[in-house]
Amino acid sequence: MSTDIFSETLAEMTWYEVEQAARDGAVLLWAFGVIEQHGPHLPTGTDVYIPQARLREVKRELKERGIPALIVPPYYWGVNVVSGAFPASYRVRPEIIRELMADVFQSLEGDGFQRVFCFSGHGDALHNRTIHEGIRLGASRTKLDLSFVIDAALATRLSIPLDDPHLTLPPGEEKPAGGIRFFQVNSSSPSAPEAGEAPPRYIDVHAGRWESSMMLASCAGLVRDEVRRTLRSTDLGPEDLAVWRKGFEDARRTTPLGYFGDPAAASADEGRRTLKSAAAIAADAIAARLAR
Repeated sequence: MSTDIFSETLAEMTWYEVEQAARDGAVLLWAFGVIEQHGPHLPTGTDVYIPQARLREVKRELKERGIPALIVPPYYWGVNVVSGAFPASYRVRPEIIRELMADVFQSLEGDGFQRVFCFSGHGDALHNRTIHEGIRLGASRTKLDLSFVIDAALATRLSIPLDDPHLTLPPGEEKPAGGIRFFQVNSSSPSAPEAGEAPPRYIDVHAGRWESSMMLASCAGLVRDEVRRTLRSTDLGPEDLAVWRKGFEDARRTTPLGYFGDPAAASADEGRRTLKSAAAIAADAIAARLAR
């Protein structure tokens, strides 16, 4: 467990080591999160800590597949629409993010890297569209193979065609599943139910069971556990989710405490399973793209 967002990233390496990694054909992994409220029990950096923990797992999974990888330090000044009416939920104009991404991509190309795989740590639709647009902008200014590692359900929600060349989808996800998804590659996704377990009756999408579980697994010291255990499930469904996704005051009225789900049901064991499973799926998706 680590609360150091630079842990295992290229920020800990010397320039000699980075140069050699580029020569050795290492791929790059880059997460895009936000500083955002996560209820009374999780820190505002949750959408940075979780994707970093995930990328560390992805890096290990890729190593087992014979694929060298480096983690780029995370980007965390993103777009907040849903939590926009809460304190400590900061937002940056999408055009600023796109240009910053393009500049960094150009620098990475200058170092000799050839492939960058981008991940989202945040479920806000505009945030994720901005990542995709930044990737497209970077691709227009470089010769890098740039892609967004997401699942078909999220791509469909964002109205991005599944055959978009800048998407890296899990193998077998050429078509999206219908209804509410309970597992996605990005960290803004509910965890998968265990085999034989019925899908949850209510939606758990923000600072609830799955996200609290991953924080307990990766950064337990930052979870206000005495508070988490007392929180009641929001017991909200698809209609509530649609209102919540409008953001700002609509979201705050729907979830006045800032969470959407059942944080008291979280466990570190579930968090570890979720991180490991998501990392394996992402590594398979990356390996499949590299094999084309």
